[in-house]
Amino acid sequence: MSSETNKILTTDGIPLEVSLKKAERKNKIKAFLLVAPLLLFLLITYVFPIGDMLMRSVDDKMVTEMLPKTFKAMEKWDGKELPEEEVFEAFYLDFRQLVDEKREGKLSTQLNYTKNGFKSIIKKLRRKSKSFEEGNYKEQIMAVHKRWADVEYWKAIKRRAPAITGQKYLKGMDMYKNESGEIVSVEEDRRIHRILWLRTLEIAFFVTLFCFLMAYPIAHLLATLPMKYSNLLMICVLLPFWTSLLVRTASWMILLQQQGVVNDFFVGIGLVADDARPEMMYNKTGTYVAMTQILLPFMVLPLYSVMKTISPSLMRAGKSLGGTPFVAFWKVYFPLTIPGIGAGCLLCFILAIGYYITPALVGGASGTLISNQIAFHMKSTLDWSFASAMGLMLLSGVLAIYWVYNKLVGIDNIKLG
Repeated sequence: MSSETNKILTTDGIPLEVSLKKAERKNKIKAFLLVAPLLLFLLITYVFPIGDMLMRSVDDKMVTEMLPKTFKAMEKWDGKELPEEEVFEAFYLDFRQLVDEKREGKLSTQLNYTKNGFKSIIKKLRRKSKSFEEGNYKEQIMAVHKRWADVEYWKAIKRRAPAITGQKYLKGMDMYKNESGEIVSVEEDRRIHRILWLRTLEIAFFVTLFCFLMAYPIAHLLATLPMKYSNLLMICVLLPFWTSLLVRTASWMILLQQQGVVNDFFVGIGLVADDARPEMMYNKTGTYVAMTQILLPFMVLPLYSVMKTISPSLMRAGKSLGGTPFVAFWKVYFPLTIPGIGAGCLLCFILAIGYYITPALVGGASGTLISNQIAFHMKSTLDWSFASAMGLMLLSGVLAIYWVYNKLVGIDNIKLG
């Protein structure tokens, strides 16, 4: 067959098979050029930033590069007692070079991430080291501050020796690797990140649940009401998209405060006394209320898109077969809406996990999420490597949820519209 095709020539005298392959190759190139801008956009905005986050989360060579002589001298140190004179001398030489280059501030910041207290003793060392005499550096450095005579601070410096490390991920789970190489948990009163992870999952779950309970009847009304009423209700559902997220959050701050509209209404109807107004701001209550209202459209729209395709005759058929309205709804109508429920719940849960503006403004200390901690380290402490590690942990959690959903329900069963 191939030899017969080769004998067939086009008007240009080229074999038909060669001409077809050439045309197919041109079509593939055209198709690639059409998607190339989108591919480039995805690479620049998603792939490269995630790759940079991954590198930052394990990159710990900054301290190693600032104290090369110190880490070389520490190779023989067992960490049981204070280092020998050789280590102190190497540290002094590295430190004086950093002072000359005006980089000792970066060193104090990096070491303070490992153990609190480094900033103050390094500032004091910078002032005192100018008058150091040559030799006997161990006694001179320890005389600057008593912490320099504490072996734990030198152990903290040695822990920063590896250029590639997973310590940031352990820190994100309130764990660390001790001198024996064992992974252990920090003291119980310092386990803040585990609390934040559990709180994030808890708030995301309940916000998703509240969105579902409120969105289901709204979506049902949208699908069954006459067109003019349905369109009016749809405008009310989509109205939050027309205002800024910050404006909506600020509005809830006004509504939920102790002297706000909601509390005034409760007092007006006699539900609560004027001197016993409930606290609905700077706690989980405010976070639940504000996030549920903000994420509600993301649950309504998938449900509405599914319910609109369900024929009303199915419910009538269920009732005609002897079922009560509830039985007909539960066994006929509800199973058909599961693709929309799955899409809405997945969308709301993933969005709720990553929210940080609303919890930061209305949540207070008890309503903040892990994303607030990531933003804090990005903007306040400037510990980008730790923020990157927690960001990747959050991203991994979202991908794990997506994978579990795909295994249990099937991603093909999602219906967004």
